[in-house]
Amino acid sequence: MLRVKVVLCLTVLAACLSVVVPVAKEHAESSVAITNVRIFDGDQMIPDGTVVITGRTISHVGKEKKIPEGAEVIDGGGATLLPGLIDSHAHDSGFGVERALIFGVTTELEMFGDTEVARFIREQEAVDGAPMWASLITAGILATAPGGHGTQYGLPIPTLTSPDQAQGWVDDRIAEGSDFIKIVLEDGSPYGFKTPFPTLDRATFAALVDAAHRRHTLAVAHISEQSYAMLAIEENVDGLVHIFTDVMPSPEFIELAAARKVFVVPTLTVTESTTGVGSGESLTYDPRLAPYLTPEEIANLRDHFPNFGHLTMDGARAAVAGLHAAGVPILAGSDTPNPGTAWGVSMHREMEMLVDVGLSPMDALRAATSVPADAFRLKDRGRIKKGLRADLVLVNGDPEIDITTTRDILRVWKLGNEVIRTPVSGMTSVAMQKRFELGRAGDSH
Repeated sequence: MLRVKVVLCLTVLAACLSVVVPVAKEHAESSVAITNVRIFDGDQMIPDGTVVITGRTISHVGKEKKIPEGAEVIDGGGATLLPGLIDSHAHDSGFGVERALIFGVTTELEMFGDTEVARFIREQEAVDGAPMWASLITAGILATAPGGHGTQYGLPIPTLTSPDQAQGWVDDRIAEGSDFIKIVLEDGSPYGFKTPFPTLDRATFAALVDAAHRRHTLAVAHISEQSYAMLAIEENVDGLVHIFTDVMPSPEFIELAAARKVFVVPTLTVTESTTGVGSGESLTYDPRLAPYLTPEEIANLRDHFPNFGHLTMDGARAAVAGLHAAGVPILAGSDTPNPGTAWGVSMHREMEMLVDVGLSPMDALRAATSVPADAFRLKDRGRIKKGLRADLVLVNGDPEIDITTTRDILRVWKLGNEVIRTPVSGMTSVAMQKRFELGRAGDSH
């Protein structure tokens, strides 16, 4: 798919964030006990229990009230505690990690970005938990053909033309800090382009997947056509990070995806945007979210791609419904900051859309927490379990009944640090405006 990417250098990140007023308070090794709360632990709902945060980790989960001496006690009556949300398809490189946290997204899986930014955030996490920024797990540079998708943004992209280049290319990415490998199979034809993008041939794609697996690294595929999705699965890719819109899904596609045990990040929000609909517009009118949105975010949420290809959502909806029914893991991802999206907040629209196509609210919650943690081998997060990271979101109400309850956020913790959520109307952040201006300068449509 045609995508807008923001990929900025580490020096820009440091310059921008150095002027941000602190937005989190660190608890060090003090404790917080959340009592009388409904707990979604990533797998199931515990109707009434207690969760204790000690330092950066969860030290107790269960029905028994174990409140450490001196702990801050929060009465969670009427509320639900969730694992921190995981956006399984984002493009950040420094501009969205603070904004994502405001809306309960504590981890972003970046599908194309600057590995230096992810390294910088991890180093800060080791020091103080990086309390102002979501964690960033990144693919780094994507694999594409010369002139292919990903090269149109003016960034230096090492491309591939033959299978014999694959192992060296993958080794270079891992050395740079890529956590997984993203491979492009995209010619842009569903979008009405008169001149299709060049894309990788089958042999080179297969060699890249094999090279990633030799390094015990996941390989995921960017696709927007069923034929490319089938090719990717046949060549042993671990996951698809979009769903297609060009046709209705065939039974063979659904059967193959289930048999090969791939996972799928359908990015329904941005897929809807490619049909000429501002998918995030409804978020801008939600009183639970609107006070925290900047004017620029509101404008982008209401924006959309031109629908030159006369696309509809029919194929995408049917594909996700069929995959889910067949037991294929579905992961929630926004593809922010494309038109129709904004960091963090778009995950709430994505979960709503997953429910609309047939997932239960519990399935949608899993798609934003435990399922991506399992798929991307993130063993320290995605669930509320003793010993895991204290990445948590407290929401008002019961999302098992109404998935949009996730929008009514009461409190957020990242690595045990509570995030201070200040409505935009009450902020005078020079840094926020500066980041937006720099981001616009770095965009390429």
